[in-house]
Amino acid sequence: MSEKREHTEHTAHPGSGTGGRHLVAVLALPGFPPFELGIPSRVFGSAVGEDGEALYEVVVCTADGAPVLSDSGFTLQPAAGPEALAAADTVIVPPTHAMPELSLGGPLPPAVAEAIAGIRPGTRLVSICTGSYVLAAAGLLDDRPATTHWNLAQEFRRAYPRVRIDEDVLFVDDGDVLTSAGVSAGVDLCLHMIRGDHGVAVTNRAARMCVVPPWRDGGQAQYIDRPVPEPTLATTTATRAWALERLAEPVTLGELAAHARMSLRTFTRRFRDEVGMTPVQWLTAQRLELARHLLESSDLPVDLVAHRAGFGSANSLRQHMRSSIGVSPIAYRRTFQPASA
Repeated sequence: MSEKREHTEHTAHPGSGTGGRHLVAVLALPGFPPFELGIPSRVFGSAVGEDGEALYEVVVCTADGAPVLSDSGFTLQPAAGPEALAAADTVIVPPTHAMPELSLGGPLPPAVAEAIAGIRPGTRLVSICTGSYVLAAAGLLDDRPATTHWNLAQEFRRAYPRVRIDEDVLFVDDGDVLTSAGVSAGVDLCLHMIRGDHGVAVTNRAARMCVVPPWRDGGQAQYIDRPVPEPTLATTTATRAWALERLAEPVTLGELAAHARMSLRTFTRRFRDEVGMTPVQWLTAQRLELARHLLESSDLPVDLVAHRAGFGSANSLRQHMRSSIGVSPIAYRRTFQPASA
């Protein structure tokens, strides 16, 4: 796209899909990995309203409407061509393993460049894993923060020096342009978008249908080199479930270890091995998740939200929310409930 995109918050068009649903176009490129290509259809297809109505329409398309070969040896017959990109409210670009020239900063194939140029201004643009190379080659990530698979970050920097790449996060939300890290981070980003569009209740239903966690913070490290715990060893799973039922209470690290019947040192080490963070960090994250749910879905006073989420005071909740997501509880609620804020 030759026209430079402004760094603005995404404002969705009125639904362009059937029945006014939000239209998501997924661009299948030659050499696509099937798993990543299927993420948007699976996750957005699981997002339904309270009465079961579909909230998104997902269309898989190609740059010229022709079939494309996956990296797994089968050919995909797309449902549409570039006209789907031009009509979409959100365009998602999964990775491709058949465009090595992009790793050197080379140009997009003419058909792909033309199809992307036809996307209307204001459309939400999204990449999964190395789909970021496609957006970067189109000039859509210039001077913007973005991420990609951690293993390719240095290569990406050399090819696209104007992009502010951060390989230490799961995804980056820069308003109307969003990028995710490898594989499962694409699931996290899709759920993040559903949450922004429709709130926590819809997101939780979609996550349950997909049997995945409803939320992992985009700032979480995308790669942690740690061993998988031996299956014969005791785990902290039951203790985590126990703690989730007591988020409003001042649960201590000692109480968690006692519940797991482990020493404090063993419990802390085992917990980090299994979860990737300390027990205190995990407990704070779960309390923040509960607080966000209450702010999104209820009109409880902030003091009461803080109490029910285990923060004790509105000031403590305010500090944690500003540190974690950069906004106050009131500002966060206003995003989801503008009339009541």
